[in-house]
Amino acid sequence: MRSLPDLLSHWPLVRQIRERKDGTGFESMSEKTRTLHARIDNAQVARSICPYCGVGCGQLIYHQHGKLISIEGDPESPISQGNLCPKGAASYQLLTHSRRETKVKYRAPGAKEWTEISLERAMEMVTDRVWESRKRTFVRQQNESTINHTTAICHLGGATLDNEENYLIKKLFTGGLGMVCVSNQARI
Repeated sequence: MRSLPDLLSHWPLVRQIRERKDGTGFESMSEKTRTLHARIDNAQVARSICPYCGVGCGQLIYHQHGKLISIEGDPESPISQGNLCPKGAASYQLLTHSRRETKVKYRAPGAKEWTEISLERAMEMVTDRVWESRKRTFVRQQNESTINHTTAICHLGGATLDNEENYLIKKLFTGGLGMVCVSNQARI
């Protein structure tokens, strides 16, 4: 068991007085405080963009051994300079919440219950429906003018798409599929 003078010598206040320090440095820390470290120490970091509104605030995604540790604002982001709105600041909870849906759900026409289907099946269903709608409504010519478009399908992009992705989507959907209505939620 430690003696009283020994205990007092480890007390930060006594150390500050003895060493004539102002109490803003290591002398103000207890032994326990000195051993503490940030949960993001030794973590890998990936830069990303907030998934919510169209502003495109930068985020730092901290992960270690395949596990998400933290999501914080990116101080190097020219848009947000490290600041996040309440929704962006809650991105960690969005990804780690115990009630987050992680399976594709489908409710067939007339059905009362949702069923789980594979992502591959869901993507095939979307592809089939887009292609069928295009074939059924595609207009090649109108009033002796070539127009090659369909107004039956449209695309609304999200905030996580960057300019390059939006450019490719616009090329594919207008030039490749003939879609007339291609927009982005950031514009709305």
